[in-house]
Amino acid sequence: MRSTFTILISILLFISCQEKKDPSAQEIVDLAIASAGGDVIDNASIHFKFRDYYYRARRENGLRTFERCTDEACLMQQDILKPDGEFVRFRESVKTPVADSMKTLYSNSVNSVHYFSVLPYGLNDAAVTKTYVDKVEVKGKTYHRIKVTFAEEGGGTDYDDNYLYWIDTNDYSVDYLAYNYQVNEGGTRFREAYNERVVNGVRFVDYNNYKPAAQFPPLTDLDSLFVKNELKLLSKIELENLEVERCPEC
Repeated sequence: MRSTFTILISILLFISCQEKKDPSAQEIVDLAIASAGGDVIDNASIHFKFRDYYYRARRENGLRTFERCTDEACLMQQDILKPDGEFVRFRESVKTPVADSMKTLYSNSVNSVHYFSVLPYGLNDAAVTKTYVDKVEVKGKTYHRIKVTFAEEGGGTDYDDNYLYWIDTNDYSVDYLAYNYQVNEGGTRFREAYNERVVNGVRFVDYNNYKPAAQFPPLTDLDSLFVKNELKLLSKIELENLEVERCPEC
């Protein structure tokens, strides 16, 4: 008959294995943010070009200011999303009135580009809820799948969107992400990271942006659809002229 001590050790080993098998979403996201240079992003100015616009983000001591300009010097038109959420527009350095109905649209557009540019940074915002889903293999690499949802308060106008992140179990890089959205009749997207580079301690990637045939398939199905080449490539999301300047010099 097995002793009580032996049984206890077996139970503890089982619990330990279970804990290792199912790590917390928070721990994984913390490691992913750290591996991407989150401590640098906390206090830095990041500049880049995306499509036809020039973007600048300044984060310092918990405050952030996001900009979007039509020219590199930000003289022709400059959109600014202030730390308190106020949106302002300047044309040739003169403040220009913007209808209230358009401020939310412009604010969301500016915020979205900056948000995606430094993922997974931002996944520890107060409105974010993270849930561990499972562990899967995609193209020979193993990933933790993390589900991300948003609270209505503080989650923005698109708080009801759902996200899924594939985080490498070895280096904690985010190599894939998927999300659904509800605006303009809604849809689902899957992004594949490529062209990884590190600029002054911050990891950046570009993305292949895919669309599934179904409008709202389960996000957990998208990696298998991707592997089977059953997703349609819609666009490429590429950041150019990246610069990272650490504060207080920024």
